[in-house]
Amino acid sequence: MLLILLENCPRRRIHKILDHKWNSMILYLLSQNPLRTGELQRCMPGISKKMLIQSLKELESYGLINRKVYEVIPPHVSYSLTDIGKKVVEPLFMLYEWADQNEEILDTIEKNMQKTK
Repeated sequence: MLLILLENCPRRRIHKILDHKWNSMILYLLSQNPLRTGELQRCMPGISKKMLIQSLKELESYGLINRKVYEVIPPHVSYSLTDIGKKVVEPLFMLYEWADQNEEILDTIEKNMQKTK
């Protein structure tokens, strides 16, 4: 039997949320602790501040993260997971654990990806 993944099926819908390059990593980092923008950027070398802000706004609009502004000088903002965000991040723990245990497989895949470029 052929499996058909319709546009509105849960398996495709979760990818709409997590497919963005940085979203899953941001959610994973925020599952550890609430973090400020600069802390998040330091935890993910290679992400620009513009891309980080864009990703944070997207995740906030999805209801996955909270943005808390502290009225201090200089002002500071921290981000944390919402209850929904905490549920969404659960399968990422398994995925990242698998990645940690299978680094050689990832190395092979990345080498193959380079060959196709």
